[in-house]
Amino acid sequence: MRIVLGVAGGIAAYKSVLLLRLLREAGHDVRVVPTRASLEFVGRATWEALSGQPVTTDVFEDVDQVAHVAVGKGADLVVVAPATADLLARAASGRADDLLTATLLVARCPVLLAPAMHTEMWEHPATRANVATLRARGVHVLDPDSGRLTGTDSGPGRLPEPEAIAAAALALVDRAGGTADLRGRRVVVSAGGTREPLDPVRYLGNRSSGRQGLALARAALARGAQVTLVAANVALPLPAGVDVVRVGSAAELRDAVRLAARDADVVVMAAAVADFRPATTAETKIKKDDDGSVPSITLVRTVDVLAELAHERLRDAQVVVGFAAETGDGDGSVLEHGRAKARRKGADLLVVNAVGEGRGFGTDDNEVTVLDGTGEVVAKAEGTKDQVAHAVWDAVAALGPAAVR
Repeated sequence: MRIVLGVAGGIAAYKSVLLLRLLREAGHDVRVVPTRASLEFVGRATWEALSGQPVTTDVFEDVDQVAHVAVGKGADLVVVAPATADLLARAASGRADDLLTATLLVARCPVLLAPAMHTEMWEHPATRANVATLRARGVHVLDPDSGRLTGTDSGPGRLPEPEAIAAAALALVDRAGGTADLRGRRVVVSAGGTREPLDPVRYLGNRSSGRQGLALARAALARGAQVTLVAANVALPLPAGVDVVRVGSAAELRDAVRLAARDADVVVMAAAVADFRPATTAETKIKKDDDGSVPSITLVRTVDVLAELAHERLRDAQVVVGFAAETGDGDGSVLEHGRAKARRKGADLLVVNAVGEGRGFGTDDNEVTVLDGTGEVVAKAEGTKDQVAHAVWDAVAALGPAAVR
C-alpha cells in the first residue's frame, strides 16, 4: 500500500519517526511529506534514510513530476502526524501553499489527521470549528491524548502514541475497497473484564484482556461510526479516535453503558462482566488468622447488563449484540450453551466463542459463531480479532437497514 505520511511543524514530529518505522515494517511504501517548519524538528536526511524515498516540501520542487498532484493521486492512505493548529486551519480552508496541503486537496483516499498542540490551541473555538469542518468532509480527525506537553504543561493536546495512530490509520483501509456502512451512526462497545472488590487490595476478576472489544471499536470507527468505548480494566493501548469511559466493576460498567446507550444505534457488549460479586467489601485488608482458618465469602448476583439492555431497548430500533465466552461441560457443548443463552438474553445477535486452553482470552486470534435471538447460526468467523470484528459488523449490517440507519 502507498502511504503518504505528512508531518507538520510541532515538537511531536519526533514521534512520527517511529510511526514511519511501524508503517514500513508492516510492509507499506511510505513517502514522507513534511512542512518546511517540521524540518526544524526532524531533518530531511532522517526521513529519506528511513523511508527510502526523496523528501520534498515545496510545490516548486520536482516540477517535472507534477508532484503537487501526483503524490496525492497516487496514495492509498494519507496520514498527517502531528497535525498542528496551523495545519488544521490551512486544510480546513483549502489552502495549497506547500506540498502537504496540496496533497490533501488532491487525495481521494482515506485521510487521517492526528492533532498535537497545546491545550489552549486545541480548545480554541477556531480549532474546534476547523476540526468540525474537516470531519464533515469525511476526513478522519483523531482526538489528541491528554498528558504531558512541552515544558511543564499537561492536558489534552498530546499526540497519540505511534502504535495507536498506525492502528487507526490502517483500519481505515483494512477492508478491500473499504465501507462506510456505519457512517453517522453512534456505537457503544464494552471491552475488558470487570473486577469486584473483596477488600482494598483483592478482587474477583477474569482473564479478559479487552483485545476483541478494542478490535470491534477500531472496526466500527473505520466503517464511519462515532464510537464510545466503555473499557473495564483494559491495559492495552486504546484506539485513537474513540470516546473512552474507563470503569472497574460491573456496577460501574452498567451505569456507563446505559448512559451511552441512550443515544446509541448499536450496543455491543464484548466485555466479560462478572456474574457474581462479594456481598460485602471489607474496608481493610482481610488478614490470615494464626489458627489457619479461611474466611467465608458470600457472593450475590450482579445485574445482567446484556439482558437488561436487550429487553429495555433504551432507544427505538436499537440493535443489541452480546458476547458469550463458553466452555463445554457435561450439560452441553459450547454451541448448545450459547444457543440457550441467546434465547434467554434476548439480544439481536450473540457472538459465541470457546475459551480456555489458549483460546479466546488474551490471544491475537479468535474463532466465533454468531447466533440470532432464536439461537440459529447466522455467521461464523475466525482469524485475527480485527477480522472477527469486521465479521461481527457484517452480521449487524445483514440485519437490514434499521441496524445501520
